[in-house]
Amino acid sequence: METIEHPTQTGTQEHVADSDITAAIETLFLSSRGVTPHLIDVTTLHGVVELTGFTDSLLSKQRARDIALAVRGVRSVVDELEIRTPELTDAELRRNVERALAHDPATTDYKLSCAVANGTVTVSGVVQTWQEKQLVLRVLRGVRGVRRLETDNVKVRGGETMNSDEEISTEIREVLDWDVRVNSALVEVHTTDKQVKLSGTVGTAAEKERIIDVAYQAGAARVDDHDLFVAYWAVVGDLRREKFAHRSDEEIAKAVHDTFRYDPRVLSYEPDVLVHDGYVTLTGTVSNLRAKLDAEQDARHVVGVWDVQNRLKVRPPRPLPDAVIRQNVQDALACDPYVGDFDFMVLVYNGKVYLDGRVGNHFEQEHAADVAAGISGVAEVANRLEMTGTTCATGLRPYGRPAAGLHPAPLASPDYALAERIRRRHYWSAGLYHQEVNVQAENGVATLTGTVDTWVDREQAGFEAYEAGARFVNNELQVRTPAHA
Repeated sequence: METIEHPTQTGTQEHVADSDITAAIETLFLSSRGVTPHLIDVTTLHGVVELTGFTDSLLSKQRARDIALAVRGVRSVVDELEIRTPELTDAELRRNVERALAHDPATTDYKLSCAVANGTVTVSGVVQTWQEKQLVLRVLRGVRGVRRLETDNVKVRGGETMNSDEEISTEIREVLDWDVRVNSALVEVHTTDKQVKLSGTVGTAAEKERIIDVAYQAGAARVDDHDLFVAYWAVVGDLRREKFAHRSDEEIAKAVHDTFRYDPRVLSYEPDVLVHDGYVTLTGTVSNLRAKLDAEQDARHVVGVWDVQNRLKVRPPRPLPDAVIRQNVQDALACDPYVGDFDFMVLVYNGKVYLDGRVGNHFEQEHAADVAAGISGVAEVANRLEMTGTTCATGLRPYGRPAAGLHPAPLASPDYALAERIRRRHYWSAGLYHQEVNVQAENGVATLTGTVDTWVDREQAGFEAYEAGARFVNNELQVRTPAHA
C-alpha cells in the first residue's frame, strides 16, 4: 500500500507564478474527463487565465472554465473558447432542443419557443425568475450540436417587481452568510438603482463567481465586481473557521427552507425539513427524481448541516408508461455531448430506470445516470454501467513547485503514481490544498482520510480522486463540526 499525506501549508506564499498556474491547468485538463485538452490553449497573466481554442460542446466549454476557476492562484478566467460540434441540420437540432425542454420535469411547463440557425439556438418566451432562466440554459447546454445560446428574448416576468435596493443588499448578505461554498466575511455589498457593487476579498475565483450569481438571483440588474479581489489567505485560518460557528437547529431548518426558494426544481414542493444536531432529514413528496436529488444538494450547501437523510418520495403527477420513459431516456442519452456515442441498454419498470452498458470512466458513469434522472417520469435510477478502467497516466508529469518531500521514484509503483496524481490534484485545488486530506492507494483503490470543512469539499476530494484514475474511492473524510473548528 502506498501512502502520501497532505503536507502542511504554513509556508505557502500568496503569490503563485503564472507559469505554474498555466502548467497546472493544462495538466488538469489532460487528466479531466469532459474537456478537449489538445484543442485548448491556456495563458495566465497576473493570475488571470485566458482560455482559447476549441471545445466540442457548450458543456465542455463550461467544464473547462469551472476547472480553471477552481485552481489555486487563479483570480479570474477569460473564456474565449469556440465550439466545434458535429454537424446537424437546423431541423434536427431544433427537434432535439425542444425535446430536451419538454422532457425535463421543470422546463416542460415553461412557455418557450426555439429557433435554430447554424448551431445557434435562440430562445424566446417568459419565465418567472432569473433562476428559471439559468435552468433553461443548463438544460440546453446538455444538447449535442448547440454551438451558441441566445436568451435575450427570454423575459423574466418578476423583473418589473424586483426588490428595493436595501432588500437586494440584505438578501445577498443573508444568502452568502448561509452558503458553505463562499466566505463572505470580507465582502461589502452596496446597491444603487438595482446596480450591485461588490468589494472586498474572497479566497477563490469560484467563490467570486458564486457571489455574482447570488447578486443576480436577488434581483440585481447589473453587478460591478471590479473591486472584489481574490487572495488565498481568505480561504484559510480563522476567517474561514468563523463561518462554521455553531448554529441552532431552528436556524438551520429555516436556512434550508430558504435555499429551496432559489431552486426552481424544488421550490413548488416545499419539502419538510427536520434538523437534529445539524443532521437534516427531508420528507414529503416531489414529482421527479431530479427535484429529490437537488433538494439534498441544496441542503448540503447550508452552513451547519453535517449530513442529510433524504426520505423524499418521487410521485409523478401524471405517470407515464414505462415505454415512453424508456424512449425519452434513450433520446436524452443519445443527444448528450458526453455519453451520446455509447451504446446503452435502458430498461424501465414502474418508473425505475436500469442502465446497462460500458463507459470509459467514473465521470461518464455518473453523468449518464444524471441525464436519466433529469427525465420526467423517472422515479429512481439503478446505475449498472461498467467502466473500462482506463487510467490517466499524464497526471504524474511535474508541474509547478513540487510538494515538499514528493519526488517519485523513477520506477514508481502504479499505486504510488495514483496517490501522487490525487495528491497533486488536491494540491492545486483552491478549496482543498490547505485542508487535512491523506491519500492511500492499493490495487487502484484510493482511500481518503482526514478532516475537511464542508460536504462540498468532501465530494470534491473524492471526485478529484476519480479524475486522477482511481477505479474506486473509499471516501472516509470527516466534515469538520463546530467542536473541531
